[in-house]
Amino acid sequence: QVQLVESGGGLVQAGGSLRLSCAASGIIYGINAMGWYRQTPGNQRELVARIGSGGSTNYADSVKGRFTISRDNAKNRVYLQMNDLKPEDTAVYYCHVLAIVSRGNWGQGTQVTVSS
Repeated sequence: QVQLVESGGGLVQAGGSLRLSCAASGIIYGINAMGWYRQTPGNQRELVARIGSGGSTNYADSVKGRFTISRDNAKNRVYLQMNDLKPEDTAVYYCHVLAIVSRGNWGQGTQVTVSS
């Protein structure tokens, strides 16, 4: 039910920059962690960068100092600023979110009666 659309990829020379964007849509009441992963042919999808709801971040060692992940909670978007790109950064980049998709459920209730 949650849809994620990545954009911003393209062809760039070594040393160049790109800014990836991911927009989440659907019935979303909040988003916890958000992250960027990448995958190349013959390899498993690997974490590039992650950002928690409180703003904490972590990065793959290979991109530290070059990539920056950020989020816009009001727009349900996450970004990845990629600087000083290297040929080894070539991959398909995927967005991932941990979304809150429910307001929760109500119990049936239990009667409390106070007599006098």
